Amino acid sequence: MPHTHFPRLVLAATLVLVFAGCSSAPAPQTSPPPPPQAGTTRIVSGAGDSVGSIPGDPSAPFRYRFRQIAPASDRFTFQDRELSFYFKPTPDALHFQVENRQDRPVWIDWDRSTFYDPNGNSSKVAHGTTRWPDRFQVQPSTQIPGLQRYGDYLLPIDYLVDPAGSQQQLHVPLLPQDSTSPQYSDREFGVDLVFLVEDRPRTYTFRFKVASVIPR
Repeated sequence: MPHTHFPRLVLAATLVLVFAGCSSAPAPQTSPPPPPQAGTTRIVSGAGDSVGSIPGDPSAPFRYRFRQIAPASDRFTFQDRELSFYFKPTPDALHFQVENRQDRPVWIDWDRSTFYDPNGNSSKVAHGTTRWPDRFQVQPSTQIPGLQRYGDYLLPIDYLVDPAGSQQQLHVPLLPQDSTSPQYSDREFGVDLVFLVEDRPRTYTFRFKVASVIPR
């Protein structure tokens, strides 16, 4: 009887609409968005070293104080027979200087080095010359000649942001400088820097802590 076919017609029409909706759905993104910290969309270019005693933007509502917890140092330093380090954590990046104490070259092996961010994630290390296309390429090692110094800054390579064809190094800052800053008190971050010393890899581990976040 005709009324017995009505449910089948309704079902068929419903399936047509469902498949039509699926075929018109937007295609999934081919690349994930950059990983900004919660509460901030601030993007910076490079990482200028702060000359002030308190690192960060002087107009930010909060200021950070840091401690070096491994190897523990009140002066953010470490040295052994081969190398001497000095660090300066800032909200944008981790600045450092290293001196080769021996009379023969050493190399920083960027591709084997690892950055541990304040959110508990790890990735390869980006430094001053790292750009967006370098994320999936081998970064060349940096040579430090004998008895010479080298200065640079470090950040997670995953924090790089697409500069839309420009040559800028755009990236999410290491720590936000807004109303969410107090959430990062007691957070830890750091880096495992791999050096080639006499053609042998040697890992130097450094960890830092946000000692306090203070209103300005």
